[in-house]
Amino acid sequence: MTKSPPIHLPTTIDLKKQPHPPTTTPTITLQPISTFHYFASDPPNTERTTAMTQVVVVDSIRTGLAKAHRGTFNLTRSDELVSHCIDALLERNPAVDPAEIEDVILGAGRQIGEQSGNMARHAVVLSKLPISVPATTVSRACSSGLNSIAMAATQIASGCAEVAMAGGVESITGLERGTPGQHDEHPRLLEQKPDVFMAMGNTAEVVARRYKVSREAQDEYALQSQQRYAIAEQAGHIAEEISPMSVQWRKVVNRETQETEVVEGTVDRDECNRPTTTLEGLAKLKPAFEADGSVTAGNASQLSDGASMTLLMAEKRAEQLGLEPLAYFRGFTVAGCEPDEMGIGPVFAIPKLLQYKKLTLDDIDLVELNEAFASQCLYCRDRLDIDNAIYNVNGGSIAIGHPFGMTGSRLTGLLVRELRRRGKKLGIVSMCIGKGMGAAGLFEAC
Repeated sequence: MTKSPPIHLPTTIDLKKQPHPPTTTPTITLQPISTFHYFASDPPNTERTTAMTQVVVVDSIRTGLAKAHRGTFNLTRSDELVSHCIDALLERNPAVDPAEIEDVILGAGRQIGEQSGNMARHAVVLSKLPISVPATTVSRACSSGLNSIAMAATQIASGCAEVAMAGGVESITGLERGTPGQHDEHPRLLEQKPDVFMAMGNTAEVVARRYKVSREAQDEYALQSQQRYAIAEQAGHIAEEISPMSVQWRKVVNRETQETEVVEGTVDRDECNRPTTTLEGLAKLKPAFEADGSVTAGNASQLSDGASMTLLMAEKRAEQLGLEPLAYFRGFTVAGCEPDEMGIGPVFAIPKLLQYKKLTLDDIDLVELNEAFASQCLYCRDRLDIDNAIYNVNGGSIAIGHPFGMTGSRLTGLLVRELRRRGKKLGIVSMCIGKGMGAAGLFEAC
């Protein structure tokens, strides 16, 4: 190969030999910015201080949960589910100027296909929010909805925002639309830590075996979830969380031939609850993930589609708008654990949260821990010594399903309402996270 000749740079520059600058400065005409307003009126808090702002949950809303593939949302995209929830929050809170929303943070467990390309921004454009409202999509698997709320709350607490929306979505049906991308997993991970890719159902079996959670105990817990949810629904508590959504969907009109037809439908409730469930019926179900296992379709969370969004605000701004918040956001922690037992993540995240806030479980009035699987729910409850009377009091994902990115926001809306309903003070939202993590958030009723 021929070498290039060396480049010699001068040690001094003779300014007299350099090109002269123009004798006149060109004029630049700036166009007035008239279409974008960073605040609804004047900046609401021009004198920023270093003190942390109190953050409140003003409202939280969700769609009903529809069965994946067979349910009423099987033709509805994730961004449409989110835009519906955004518009519902605006309609329910007319004192809030849409232009005052300073960020939209959205959790989505799997960001592929229709859920890729910063879906949150698409949802904002589809909604009644002005184009000046920014948005971002984040993922920490099953904690994504709660993580988004924590991110928005921290942004407000820092003094760099006053109003934000956060939540989550998952269309498990939609994940299978389109052409899936293909890739190879990292070879060193496959060799040294293959459990990081273990299917969630198999991790639930690991927890059941390793910590001796029996099939009978799992089925009993699953029955409790179905029954508690049915009682809450009959009392009208669930309807408070849901904004009905009318859509077109593909319905099977002939089970024998599997003939389908596109029809109109309204999701105004959760489609998955089975209130007539019995222990005898649960006992007849075959293991879903391992031939000799104990995890079944009856004691695991169902596959479903849905979205939830939460309105967060600086307490002072809520007071100025005459709003009555539901709760204060008090903190959020995450922790890691072995991937093959990812279901026990809350066992590490909850004590970490309590330690930071100088609390004990005796100070906590309600705990909402996502029911991914009965095996991990039971182990977390008993390992942390949580009273079953304050644990998932309205049932959970085993009864109605778990759209991965959405559940954290749904649980937040449930918790803050239930704290107020019972006249209680402190509650925790927690969940296990795929690949070996746990998350926990603390809320205090207003």
